[in-house]
Amino acid sequence: MKQKSPDLSLVLPCFNEAGLFADSVRRIKDVLDGSHVTYELIFVDDASTDGTQNLIKTYCGTYPNMRALYHTKNQGRGKTVMDGVRASTGTVSGYIDIDCEVSPVYIPSIVSHILKGQADVVIGRRYYRTSPKAIIREVLSRGYQWLSDKMIGTGGMDTETGYKFFRRKKILPVFSKTRHTGWFWDTEIMVYAGRAGLTIMEVPVLFLRRFDKVSSVNIVRDTLDYMVQLWALRKRLH
Repeated sequence: MKQKSPDLSLVLPCFNEAGLFADSVRRIKDVLDGSHVTYELIFVDDASTDGTQNLIKTYCGTYPNMRALYHTKNQGRGKTVMDGVRASTGTVSGYIDIDCEVSPVYIPSIVSHILKGQADVVIGRRYYRTSPKAIIREVLSRGYQWLSDKMIGTGGMDTETGYKFFRRKKILPVFSKTRHTGWFWDTEIMVYAGRAGLTIMEVPVLFLRRFDKVSSVNIVRDTLDYMVQLWALRKRLH
């Protein structure tokens, strides 16, 4: 008998996450196990150089609803997420940042919105608990929302949130339109999803900045790249 597909395939992009991996997976698993959502976890390791891959293999060997893909070289957030979604089987396929700066507690209600047909795409719109250490990240995020709306008409969406969920069969055709395989992929996928006629919903989520890890975002380099990519996308759209 063919096994029924889960409600949710949750993709967890990983790059050098050994220090937080066990705690984050426990938090995610506790939330999903305590919900009515049937699920699978798909780890996509983007060529980690610490012990992340060994941890993934251990968990996948322990839990039958966990599996993994491994990149042999670092390919970036966009490629990592797309590979995971393409390999998924759930009605809903989504991803969150494994550092859990946005708690997994919002996942069941977000999945429910899609399963009930209320939206094709649901993303978490981040609200920050402001602190002196986090203020730069918040200012950059709000500034980018304003700029991207002015340049490419995003409607002020929080396109860069690492908390996105899709009706899988509807988002897969949209992947072919994106060009960027790194961080800017998040902007592209939201723009092209809207242009494809998919219904998009934003739900408020609390963002709590972690300072016990090294961010994989390089503010200067990645900000400059975003400016270049925004301009290029604007030209393509027009």
